[in-house]
Amino acid sequence: MIAVQHVHPMLVHFPIVLIILLAAIELVAVFLGRDVSGRTPVGNLATGMVVIAALAAVAAFYFGDYALSFAEAGGFESGVAEVHESLGKLVAVAASIWAIVRSVLWLRDVRIVRPLAFVFPLVSIVGAGLIVWTAYYGGLLVFDLGVNVSKAALSG
Repeated sequence: MIAVQHVHPMLVHFPIVLIILLAAIELVAVFLGRDVSGRTPVGNLATGMVVIAALAAVAAFYFGDYALSFAEAGGFESGVAEVHESLGKLVAVAASIWAIVRSVLWLRDVRIVRPLAFVFPLVSIVGAGLIVWTAYYGGLLVFDLGVNVSKAALSG
């Protein structure tokens, strides 16, 4: 059975990939003159992606908080973990807010046209930057500090 503190690293890849891919899809669509809002094909895809990304980000934050508690109970302490945790919470909250906004616009079939259409990919690009920043600190925790993995690596 999978240890609960190892669920976080499995979940984090969903919001990372979805938010970065969402930014790319929306940017290309807007440059091609496609509508990225409302109940259009790209609007449907983008809204679904951001909702799934937000749910995954919230779940990743929840399990990350548990993983940090597990590590701290074992004696781990680091400012890097605190930064990563704060950024993870920010990602979860921001993605949730954006998912709610996108869902309301989708439900009402609100279509945002040029030049305001660039707001959608810009928000997604900022979200992608935020998630990459968060992932950087997560990488430091795992690869530089070995949090929750060093014992498994030594015994494997």
